[in-house]
Amino acid sequence: QVQLMESGGGLVQPGESLRLSCAASGSIVRINAMGWYRQAPGKERELVAVITSASSTNYADSVKGRFTISRDNAKKTVTLQMNSLKPEDTAVYYCNAAITTLIDWRESNYWGQGTQVTVSS
Repeated sequence: QVQLMESGGGLVQPGESLRLSCAASGSIVRINAMGWYRQAPGKERELVAVITSASSTNYADSVKGRFTISRDNAKKTVTLQMNSLKPEDTAVYYCNAAITTLIDWRESNYWGQGTQVTVSS
């Protein structure tokens, strides 16, 4: 069984920063791409940033230049540094990872439980 555990959400004012972290645990053979998605009330879940196992990154246009995604393969963690936060960044942020497990040696998509980020003055 695999778990993705997120931490770091909270309430901040516009212009401030937050750091989200996600740790994978369980019977993991390999982790391929890891990423962060978000879902605001009344909207569909959208990709925020993704990082491959080789550390290539891709960002949503709305966060380019403000957010930075990174990973530590040894610790099985992915981090999202969010700077210059705006009210429109308010959403539940979800960690996502493509993981091959010892259970069936097949790659599957896993999600964290989500962490709330609220940007408000």
